Amino acid sequence: MEVKNYALSIAKELNLKEIQVKNTLDLLNSGATIPFISRYRKEATESLNEVEISSIKVLYNRWLELDKRRAAIIDLITEQGKMTTELQAQLENASTLAELEDIYLPYRPKRKTRASVAIEKGLEPLATLIFQQKNVNIEEIAKKYLNSEKELNTIEDVLAGARDIIAEQITENVRIRGRIRRLFKNEATITSKVIKEKEKEGEKYSIYFDSSERLLKAPSHRLLALFRGEDEGFLRLTIEPDEEKALEIIKKETVRSNNSCGEQVRLAAQDAYKRLLKRQMETEIRQFFKERADKEAIKVFATNLRQLLMAPPLGQKRVLAIDPGFRTGCKVVILNEQGKLLYNETLYIHPPHAEYKVSSDKLKRLVLQYKIDAIAIGNGTAGRETEDFIKRIPFERDVMAIVVNESGASVYSASEVAREEFPDYDVTVRGAVSIGRRLMDPLAELVKIDPKSIGVGQYQHDVNQTLLQESLNETVESCVNAVGVEVNTASKELLSYVSGIGKTLAGKIVAYRDEHGAFRNRETLRQIPQFGEKTFEQAAGFLRIHGAENPLDASAVHPESYYIVDKILAKTNCSLQELINNKLLQEKIDLNEFVSEKIGLPTLKDIMEELKKPGRDPREKFDLFEFDKNITSINDLTIGMTLNGVVTNITNFGCFVDIGVHQDGLVHISQMANYYVANPNDVVKLNQKVLVKVIGLEIERKRINLSMKEAQK
Repeated sequence: MEVKNYALSIAKELNLKEIQVKNTLDLLNSGATIPFISRYRKEATESLNEVEISSIKVLYNRWLELDKRRAAIIDLITEQGKMTTELQAQLENASTLAELEDIYLPYRPKRKTRASVAIEKGLEPLATLIFQQKNVNIEEIAKKYLNSEKELNTIEDVLAGARDIIAEQITENVRIRGRIRRLFKNEATITSKVIKEKEKEGEKYSIYFDSSERLLKAPSHRLLALFRGEDEGFLRLTIEPDEEKALEIIKKETVRSNNSCGEQVRLAAQDAYKRLLKRQMETEIRQFFKERADKEAIKVFATNLRQLLMAPPLGQKRVLAIDPGFRTGCKVVILNEQGKLLYNETLYIHPPHAEYKVSSDKLKRLVLQYKIDAIAIGNGTAGRETEDFIKRIPFERDVMAIVVNESGASVYSASEVAREEFPDYDVTVRGAVSIGRRLMDPLAELVKIDPKSIGVGQYQHDVNQTLLQESLNETVESCVNAVGVEVNTASKELLSYVSGIGKTLAGKIVAYRDEHGAFRNRETLRQIPQFGEKTFEQAAGFLRIHGAENPLDASAVHPESYYIVDKILAKTNCSLQELINNKLLQEKIDLNEFVSEKIGLPTLKDIMEELKKPGRDPREKFDLFEFDKNITSINDLTIGMTLNGVVTNITNFGCFVDIGVHQDGLVHISQMANYYVANPNDVVKLNQKVLVKVIGLEIERKRINLSMKEAQK
């Protein structure tokens, strides 16, 4: 199938124009990245966004895999000498992998089965006769097949063997498999039972010890919990529709006579379902719904990750960062505006050492000496106590104290990336640095950590790890390119996510920068080894050079479009700086005058948006947030208490909120709003500040139930 035929099929499925899909596939096949296509090839795709382009890519790959399998099956059947014109047509017209495998099933090499044994005994002609369901005396005919050497000692032995052959033929019937598959998908029930003597050990799955629901309506998070409970050996799961309905479907397709042959076919049909088809379909449908649940969980994870990466940055400020601790002390580091480590020390703020006066005086001196703008405090062990201590110190300059989510900081501090960056410092210093930097720029710091370690997923270890990693990498790439990267200060980890670059070239960019100094303009990038024309096309628009001679080098305007800006400047008879600073002049420009075969209004509008605010950060402005200073542990909570909190994780069943007690509380989806909520992401976003009310407490189990809708009353 040619690209244009793929394009037509994909366009129908996604409700897009065929030309949009075809142009997108051409760009993808030429090596263009999704961010590049979405941002700089809007004329070709008619302004498709990244989600739509990604969907096209997924479906295209699915078609390629389907056709690869189709070709392999055709070759296998042809090698057997069993290919016919009709069979070839069936295979060519199959539009799903399941349909393709159903057609191939009778030709698939089999291990020894009851049917193959019966065929070896010579019972295939009898099975064919029975399946014809003519009005004959089948028992008399069966007597001819009696043979003690073949263990066919009775008429029932003979008929049973014939039924085994018929049962396998029924099981391999494409039409029957399709109808039973639909029945399983639409009407199957998933039932879970606790495995005997596992009740106590598997107590966390107690709500599933005796549960049953329609599989089609079971939410993804519940399915993943059930599958995990089964994998861990606490639950036994069964997936099946109403058995009588399934048997009726098969009988209608196979039993055509009310005679002795018809009765044999009825028995064979019943055996086909109970012994063969039911088990096969349960396995297939289980995999189908597991994959669907995986995709839903991965989607939730990717959405949360995007919100976390796009969290508002504090910006280039001088930061004092603290990784709190009790016994081992609080690790303190000083970072300059670019995140460079200037100083580190351990202070013993809390018991058992409790050097209050020494620590307070030291922090006051450090804040004054280094002209600190903000203090970043990790939200882990001793986080609230440290925050309380900091806020009681009378600093001699205005300084913000901000609690920072430190999830994944310990993973970074022990990583190869951290060891390479800080070879002379231990993990505690690296962890404190990470806390400070993620306040300054969450995106730039979090790209150094495996997204699965950041703590915003849902059953992340249970889903398909390959699909998860692909989705998360795509999300990180999307966020990095949406914000843009300052090429003169970015780490190689951040640079590696820029469109068209990757890890190897990112290392070469940093090495070139270290050897030759700061890049003066985007054209200098061409001097980097292996930074070819294609790479320049893909990457240049996302790389920023602030302070360059040409202000466009600090913007999202692609170098390939600089000539358009020159035309606009010539038409308006002004300089670039004059145009950037003159809103009235910008509004007078008629973009239609600059439309050409290559450049359309979408690109021209993007250029004008950039000229209004060159290099504008799309992330929201930083907003200071404070927890209730009187609440520092779960023991301080009481039911009915209303508190400020921050959304830390979003799942299909609700969201988790940090209220400053070292244990996030759950706002169930039913407690999020005074109206029906289908998707928690429609109500809250990660890092959003919310007002919640405590409606349930289990202090020993560290469970906090919160309500957003009750807090509004």
